[in-house]
Amino acid sequence: MIYILLSISCSVTVSILLKLARRYHISIVQAVTWNYIFAILLAVIFFKPQMGDLKITDYSIYVSLGILLPVVFWILARSIRTTGIARTDIAQRLSLIIPLLAAYFVFQEQFNAVKLAGIALGFISILLILSVKKTTSQPSATYVYPVLVFLGFGCVDILFKKIAVISGVPYTTSLVVVFCCSAVISLIATVYLVVAKKEKLQLVNILCGFILGCFNFGNIFFYLKAHQAFASNPSTVFASMNIGVITLGCLIGVFAFKERLTKFNLIGLIVAVLAVVLITVS
Repeated sequence: MIYILLSISCSVTVSILLKLARRYHISIVQAVTWNYIFAILLAVIFFKPQMGDLKITDYSIYVSLGILLPVVFWILARSIRTTGIARTDIAQRLSLIIPLLAAYFVFQEQFNAVKLAGIALGFISILLILSVKKTTSQPSATYVYPVLVFLGFGCVDILFKKIAVISGVPYTTSLVVVFCCSAVISLIATVYLVVAKKEKLQLVNILCGFILGCFNFGNIFFYLKAHQAFASNPSTVFASMNIGVITLGCLIGVFAFKERLTKFNLIGLIVAVLAVVLITVS
């Protein structure tokens, strides 16, 4: 169980760091770039991938995922800054609905009534969680970024599932390849900002990127370790991880950052947890 708790802590810590980025004048693009560079180093140290034996016939999935990861990371940071940790973490975790819908409509997987009920409750919870009091300033920002987080992480999950079933390539080796692609995309964005926008390279961004990389990698590392420890009961890991991140993210958002949740948001939180439980039990 310690691996699940560590993975939850790492995931929520990433959100906290992104929340604090503006306060310390951190460039998200630069920090994300260094994040992937350090994540690659950690993956090489802990996973020891055999890159010499790498045989990939279709690079399109790896490249697509490598591009999508940093883009979703930037959107995640924007969502946390505009709508808070609570709503963003819930939107991220509820993105599991998208690969489930793909499994049903694209891959013709048969769903039972419990899973369908969980998906339906998931959509209801999204509407409740994203509902906010009307304001005169930036009304669209209250829901656009969490929706993009929801869609983005859902697509990322589908691509990761495609990579997981590729035969002949270990999953940890595939992770290193994806991290390398993401690092290249992030580096291009950083060079553009430095050259075209005259943004300065600062040590604080490297430091933040190092911390982000450690916790980002830690989230994946401990998540894989948890699945190894609960090899015969993966639903335990799945449910604990999603419910844990949703709950801890909300608690930190409300008590540490004074984020306000309406009655509808709180009802949506309860419905979201119930949706995750139903989907996992099914």
